[in-house]
Amino acid sequence: MSLIYRRLISRGKAAVMTKLETHTLDAPGAVLHYDVRQGGASGEPPLLLAGSPMEAAAFGALAEQFADRTVVTYDPRGAGRSKRTDGASQTTTEEQADDLRRLIAAVGGGPVDIFGSSGGAVNALALVAGHPELVRTLVAHEPPTAQLLPDRDEVLATCAAIHETYLRAGFGPAMAQFIAFVMVPGPLPAGFASQPAPDPAAFGLPVQDDGSRDHPLVGLNMLTTPGYVHDFDAVRAAPTRIVLGVGVTSAAMVAGRAGTAVAERLGLVPAAFPGGHDGFVEGSGEPEAFADVLRKVLAD
Repeated sequence: MSLIYRRLISRGKAAVMTKLETHTLDAPGAVLHYDVRQGGASGEPPLLLAGSPMEAAAFGALAEQFADRTVVTYDPRGAGRSKRTDGASQTTTEEQADDLRRLIAAVGGGPVDIFGSSGGAVNALALVAGHPELVRTLVAHEPPTAQLLPDRDEVLATCAAIHETYLRAGFGPAMAQFIAFVMVPGPLPAGFASQPAPDPAAFGLPVQDDGSRDHPLVGLNMLTTPGYVHDFDAVRAAPTRIVLGVGVTSAAMVAGRAGTAVAERLGLVPAAFPGGHDGFVEGSGEPEAFADVLRKVLAD
């Protein structure tokens, strides 16, 4: 699980390599960087692979499995190449949903298909609630929507504790605390949020504080993404086809449990995907097997 949010450069195994074109898109408070792989003439709409805080590079191996269609990836606001330009200390789900709206307009206006992972799934669900006409099918993979969990208060308190550790001690201690949090199977025990953070060196993380406070996970998104309250009435009313995905090895972890809870709230049965929260990432997941399931889910 320590690999979940590591920046990875894909070494995709697909036999067909599609040309990647990089573009920028101005948005209030940020300049977004996105990549377009022009695929074959399948007749299908563009497929947008959206993470948060995961960057475009981590979706490379998955994108290469869809050489028959145009695939769009991007670095979300505050992550990777998409630097915030306004100095904000937090990134909201509303901002990120609006970024998705701008991105879809830039690549043709939609409707598109979206595979949203983690915070990207939260953002895409918010997009569907506000602009359902832009999305034909949304596959929301393990959105960490803490508000629906039975241990909601402990989860949100833990997220707040991780953020506080980051502000006080920097990235290494906060990330160690985060890894320990996401590895817990089942509901968090009472008092988990107040437990001492583990030693970052045990996870190969830096011990020294570099002074930065703009990390997209433990800084910008740590409070806003898990705490977001969805408009489920609007999502249910949307013409968009919604599929919730949960990893077979992460179903008992916090994001997997949240994905199942979102599915239940929408009256859906979650689809099982290979691997864990990062099951599509080259090196830590199974991108080819993951793509097989995603292709089937999109076609159903």
